Amino acid sequence: MSSPEGTSPPRRFLPTTSDFFSPRSRRQLSIFVAGATFLFISTAITRRSLYRRYKATLPAFYHFNNRPTIPISGASEALEALNIATINVFSVSLMVTGGMMWAYDISSLEDLRRKVRAGMGVRGTEQDADEEIEEWMASVLSRKDDREKRRRREEEDGGDP
Repeated sequence: MSSPEGTSPPRRFLPTTSDFFSPRSRRQLSIFVAGATFLFISTAITRRSLYRRYKATLPAFYHFNNRPTIPISGASEALEALNIATINVFSVSLMVTGGMMWAYDISSLEDLRRKVRAGMGVRGTEQDADEEIEEWMASVLSRKDDREKRRRREEEDGGDP
């Protein structure tokens, strides 16, 4: 089974659907697992911070309960709250992104481009789209130049008595 020189045997294409334990699926699911792990860690940090704040508000046994036990700094409280909220939002968004990539079978940016283009009904490559945009921009700019030339001519003709 030899092939003529200059031609190569046909390649075997990977199926577009992947099973759960394929390397592609594991790669997609790893982002979800990383997000879930990060969410677990950020939840632990949040719980620890809330517990620490709660314990700080409890007065000692022989301390007045109508006076704060620790000095309160609004700026540091706000900064800590912002940091914790940012970590929580980032971890949830990472987990959601990983889950959506796995659910929609997207493994790379090229897969995402291909699926979006197919959904929009765009055929061709990115280079074709770039050339189409360049042609459109050239036509828009040429119409603008024509309008400016016409306006200048009208000003010159209208200015002479």
